[in-house]
Amino acid sequence: MTVEIDISRFTNLAIDAQEDGVWVVTLNRPTKRNALDIDTIEELVEFFSLAPRAGVRAVVLAGAGDHFCAGLDLIEHHDEDRSPADFMHVCLRWHEAFNKMEYGGVPIIAALQGAVVGGGLELASSAHIRVMDQTTYFALPEGQRGLFTGGGATIRVTDLVGKSRMIDMMLTGRVYKGQEASDLGLAQYIVEGSSLDKAMELARRAAENLPLSNFAICSAVSHMQNMSALDAAYAEAVVAGVVNTQPDARARLAAFADKSAARVRPDS
Repeated sequence: MTVEIDISRFTNLAIDAQEDGVWVVTLNRPTKRNALDIDTIEELVEFFSLAPRAGVRAVVLAGAGDHFCAGLDLIEHHDEDRSPADFMHVCLRWHEAFNKMEYGGVPIIAALQGAVVGGGLELASSAHIRVMDQTTYFALPEGQRGLFTGGGATIRVTDLVGKSRMIDMMLTGRVYKGQEASDLGLAQYIVEGSSLDKAMELARRAAENLPLSNFAICSAVSHMQNMSALDAAYAEAVVAGVVNTQPDARARLAAFADKSAARVRPDS
């Protein structure tokens, strides 16, 4: 079932659908360093719920202005003076948004610049590929704010950098940037110029893949990481059985067989 995305419904996200199936989704609160308030989270839930059924082949996730995302909107959090139950439900909406991203089956490439801090790092870690520029820095300052992560950092950021580094970042406010951040896995690419340009290049490359293959890559791998090794091996075989026999792949396999397809080269 195909659905349409009414981009006029979105105010905190600026959405641009490209002709090649790549959609650019930009956090559009630059005066707040794109801090995440509840309305922005709800827009992320809505968009990423619809994207797999709307013909979106890849998403570039960016931030307007000088920063990707400075995390939880602390002003809103202070002003709302939420009860523990209220804030628990806010966190569950964050998880809903980020799970839709990680498990939704549409490749998401995050173009990072400036602050990728707190909830902004939780958001970035929900993307499948992260590209940072020379201005990008990563931090989890929750300890200094009297807070604790609520959007999945204990899961996704720990997966990226390990438990000890995650705890260090929260306890001390340690900031990672530059090549060190890339080497730790906080981003897979670091560029001298525009992270958005590189993210668009990667998104267009991913969008050329068959949608079913991308769906499996961008959902099944994460699901399998949550399974025992035995269950993951079984699930992998089932997914491969479906994906590797898809009719749309026949032409690509034929091109490989007759040597007309491009070969993998170390400089490609």
